[in-house]
Amino acid sequence: MQMDFHYYATYCAAFLAGYSHEDSLDIAYSAQFVDCCTRTLLSKLRAPLSAATTQLQLELMNARTDLLGLQDITRIWSSFHFLPGNLYAEVNHSNRLYKNKFRLICTPNGALVADTVKLAKGGSLQAAGIAMHVLADTWAHRYFAGTPSLVVNNTNSYFYELMPDGTEREVSFRHSPGGADDPERGIYNNSIYQSSERSIMNLGHGRAGHMPDYSYIRYKYLPAWGGYREIIKDNPHDYMCAFCQMIYAMKYLRGINPDFETGQYDTEAVAPWEEEIRAIIEKRQTDACADWKALGEKLSGREIPPFDLDRYQGEYMSLPEDEKDSCFLGRFFLAAMAQKSMVTNKIFKSGNLLAGFSVDYAEKGFQGIRDFVKLIEAAVKEGRNT
Repeated sequence: MQMDFHYYATYCAAFLAGYSHEDSLDIAYSAQFVDCCTRTLLSKLRAPLSAATTQLQLELMNARTDLLGLQDITRIWSSFHFLPGNLYAEVNHSNRLYKNKFRLICTPNGALVADTVKLAKGGSLQAAGIAMHVLADTWAHRYFAGTPSLVVNNTNSYFYELMPDGTEREVSFRHSPGGADDPERGIYNNSIYQSSERSIMNLGHGRAGHMPDYSYIRYKYLPAWGGYREIIKDNPHDYMCAFCQMIYAMKYLRGINPDFETGQYDTEAVAPWEEEIRAIIEKRQTDACADWKALGEKLSGREIPPFDLDRYQGEYMSLPEDEKDSCFLGRFFLAAMAQKSMVTNKIFKSGNLLAGFSVDYAEKGFQGIRDFVKLIEAAVKEGRNT
């Protein structure tokens, strides 16, 4: 997904869930900031590098692809963008490495979605925004995995867009960094084919380009992991499910819904606006920011400012070390590390080492990778038993 959904649509969902205009903005900002919080930015802010929620293309190009490097990549992308759907999925007639990669494939309504939302319960608005980003991406990024893998993430020449008039059109992929997709001619950018299983070109949905990020599109293809059986991806349906599920989840975070269960959607809150929302989702455009912004301002009667990456950076850098955790970005960084720690721990406990070694810091104190020392320090500061 892109800024149109993670920022503006998330604002709309938060407002429909009962949050105020100001709180909805904070949640939406945090949801979009997940796509911005790189180690490059964290280094500039002198913030904990373990709070990284994404990686720049340049960072990925320079990333190590040995065991430790791949584990680092997997921790970031599986925790925030390609949440695994079933860490215990049955895989017949395969070796252990393939089974572990298959079990990282992202799908909605998995156990980790509930874990993600419940982790944010009682937490900051930043934690809520992170959870909404992760939840929404399970719909857009389904069938791809947040670890480099040719056998899981590759596509082939059988890739067709299902047009609104019922016809099919073959998709033409090209690798043109910085080039725009051309929906009218069915030309989309994707990553370069690399036969190496570990190539970062085979991370996530790179081989399918930005097609999973566009709400209007329906397509079919033959994923390598599925034995080259046809998969149909209906983005308009999935994006509507994501929107309704975000409202349901945020009502749980507010205490309106007593529990969060997967497979539940708040269609009642959407009903008065369903026609307008579906029109935005199905409009054939690669950037729906203006339309979601207009809807959000119609809902609240308030202006939604453009996303400003620099907005909170000065505040964070100006505060003394012992006060940074209490500001906007400080709360985001703590929530991000908690999410990464939780997902990494769940993957490790499933017997899968693709995200590295982990021991639950909340239960046993700090052991294993040093990604989450900051969480221990924060817990001690707040007087929690670690």
